[in-house]
Amino acid sequence: MDPLQRYLGAAFSYPDVGLSHPDTDAFRAGAVPPGYRRVRHRRLLGPEVSLERAAEILLTWQAHARCGLRPVASAPRAAAGVTVVSQLGLGPLRLPAPCRVVWAVEEDGRAGFGYGTLAGHPASGEEGFLLERDPAGRVRFTVHAYTRPGRWYTRLAGPVPGLLQNAFARAYAGALR
Repeated sequence: MDPLQRYLGAAFSYPDVGLSHPDTDAFRAGAVPPGYRRVRHRRLLGPEVSLERAAEILLTWQAHARCGLRPVASAPRAAAGVTVVSQLGLGPLRLPAPCRVVWAVEEDGRAGFGYGTLAGHPASGEEGFLLERDPAGRVRFTVHAYTRPGRWYTRLAGPVPGLLQNAFARAYAGALR
């Protein structure tokens, strides 16, 4: 079966949908709901990085692909309602990570999206990715996420999923440069 088809109608695996949106107080404060682990990674991408080029890489799933994930999405570009299944690993050890985009912005000076985990994802929560051009013309990238273990094996893994999520946040920034 196509890895995407089984998740198109799946429900979110957490109740606090939308808190990774950059216009929420939670995003601005870096706050997360009780019981969730916070990931907040900010990086200046550099003066040579174009917001438009970085946005194209981010919004078309190329950043995920450049990080070794194999994203399969219901649309070629991130937009609210799009389902994406990122896959990590090989063959029978491939782990699907189904998500649905809950918000997307593409405006003058900023671009990004946030997606939430669906039933079947190893974690439970939401991750937002935001590119912003500051007044000096520099491009900043922020990952704001709130997650908790979503499956028995991620609960048993202790701190490993959190370490991986932080590593991927840094890798996404590298993929946008």
